[in-house]
Amino acid sequence: MFQKLYDLVISWSRHRHALRYLVVLSFAESSFFPVPPDVMLAPMALAQPSKAMRFAFWTTTASVLGGILGYGIGYFLFENIAPWLKTTHYWEGYLTATTWFNQWGFWAVLVAGFSPIPYKVFTIAAGTLNMLIAPFVLASMIGRGGRFFLVAILLAAGGEKLESKLREHMDRLGWGLVVVIAIGGLIYHFTQ
Repeated sequence: MFQKLYDLVISWSRHRHALRYLVVLSFAESSFFPVPPDVMLAPMALAQPSKAMRFAFWTTTASVLGGILGYGIGYFLFENIAPWLKTTHYWEGYLTATTWFNQWGFWAVLVAGFSPIPYKVFTIAAGTLNMLIAPFVLASMIGRGGRFFLVAILLAAGGEKLESKLREHMDRLGWGLVVVIAIGGLIYHFTQ
């Protein structure tokens, strides 16, 4: 089951418009969309290792541009989106982001590129808190670029050998992930 899904994702990553989709996803994720670009970047770098750095460059560029849109949303529209934000699971992340900004400023954006808190939360918070745009863009380039180039380098280094190993073990990995998620859900359910 998971092997077929893996084969499908790898075939999509070789699609002639895959880079365009990756750019759109990267842009949207930095300001409003919930799916991180890594889900496309990783299989694309794995399927086409010779183009991995190109993919990472475009992912970073689109993500930073999307981050500027997120900054603008925070700067100009926060009063309009705050009621909605408070009703989502992003609100806690937003509060964490504002705390980080008050303590670390530039470094908060840089670390956000690698943190599990969605990056869009940081871009909106940066605009809301009137962070200077130049340090915001610089920190975004370093943080997001570091993350995406690391993913691309690691997967490209594995190349065809890694791809065939992953495919070979995909069913076991997939079911293992299902078990981990189920156990995590049970732990969360019984500890709340």
